[in-house]
Amino acid sequence: MMRRLSTANASFAADLKALLSLSEDDLSEIELTVSTILRDVQANGDAAVLALTQQFDRLKVSELSELEISGSDMQKAFEQLPTLQKEALEAAANRVRLYHERQKQESGCQSWEYTEADGTSLGQQVTPIDRVGLYVPGGKAAYPSSVLMNAIPAKVAGVKEVIMVVPTPDGIQNPLVLAAAFVAGVDRVFRIGGAQAIGALAYGTQTIPAVDKIVGPGNAYVASAKRRVFGTVGIDMIAGPSEILVICDGSTNPDWVAMDLFSQAEHDELAQSILLCPDAGFMDRVARSIEQLLPQMPRQEVIRASLTNRGAMILVKDMQEACEISNRIAPEHMEISCENPRQWLSHIRHAGAIFLGKFTSESLGDYCAGPNHVLPTSRTSRFSSPLGVYDFIKRSSVIEVSATGAQTLGQIASVLAHGEGLQAHAKAAEMRLKK
Repeated sequence: MMRRLSTANASFAADLKALLSLSEDDLSEIELTVSTILRDVQANGDAAVLALTQQFDRLKVSELSELEISGSDMQKAFEQLPTLQKEALEAAANRVRLYHERQKQESGCQSWEYTEADGTSLGQQVTPIDRVGLYVPGGKAAYPSSVLMNAIPAKVAGVKEVIMVVPTPDGIQNPLVLAAAFVAGVDRVFRIGGAQAIGALAYGTQTIPAVDKIVGPGNAYVASAKRRVFGTVGIDMIAGPSEILVICDGSTNPDWVAMDLFSQAEHDELAQSILLCPDAGFMDRVARSIEQLLPQMPRQEVIRASLTNRGAMILVKDMQEACEISNRIAPEHMEISCENPRQWLSHIRHAGAIFLGKFTSESLGDYCAGPNHVLPTSRTSRFSSPLGVYDFIKRSSVIEVSATGAQTLGQIASVLAHGEGLQAHAKAAEMRLKK
């Protein structure tokens, strides 16, 4: 089912490039539709969002305000959950919150300042974004984990208001998503979706206030809308299909590896699952596990299409080469499944999240380990990072120059400003020099 590649083959570089390439469908129709929707929302506010929601989600409401879900409704959804779901949701939220609180302390999310000998003070003031919009896919799909992963770091960062939008086609409203919003501290929820929801968050309407940044996953229309409103607001990222890469030395249970490959393949047909291994016999055992386990999967047709069209098992000469190939692929999720995984950690430079050891399944990271599951895809881990507290803050430089410091800095600035032909800059510095 999964193609086999080998780094020993002369064609490997071309084979790997073909494996990683993702032919884009003609997006011109999507782009045109999204552009029209955004212009409509920007010009007509509530009326446009209401009409589009009536059209696409088939909701019979006369005012946009009718699509807001109250805080008490969110609390009620949480309280009515089965005890097992309620406890799991709270446990996951607590772990995500603890991790991001530690992240806030350790990753430059605090203000700082230092004073030089002449009394000049320099520093950085860190402040949270005022208002953030969170897009959550809706309808039959339920993504309470995405609510936790997006809303909790925003709240840990100190964001004053988190506004969530979630489509409810035909009125289908998932209680687990609303319960997650309650647990995560979401402030307001509106039952709208699609490009019109992104437009409402970016531009604001009579009912929905404009936000400063939009986060959260969505379909091609949502992704296109986020790309178009960037600049008016910030966005987290434009996410592609989900990915997993497993580096294995052949010592892990092959059933475990097969199921880890399934865990991303079941997202959709374009998801990508790759195994790197120096043991051809172990790859045979994983292939047998795939054939045995796949019929048990409710989403077996999606998994089969994903593994057949975009999956691969790559035979490498050793674990060192596996790490090198992994860095070329720069995957979203990367498992190092071997006897001593930490010896290879320093060899990995590009990965959204790194899962160490045989017992660390990627699915634990998706739900409850603590680190964020919103990760860079499509090789963007070469230059970007998981969603975190740092995505919900901004930094302002703080400069207070003393009278003594102005004598030294003023002369430097004067010389450089004259060199650039900016005499007013130079004069502003020179006027503060002692005669």
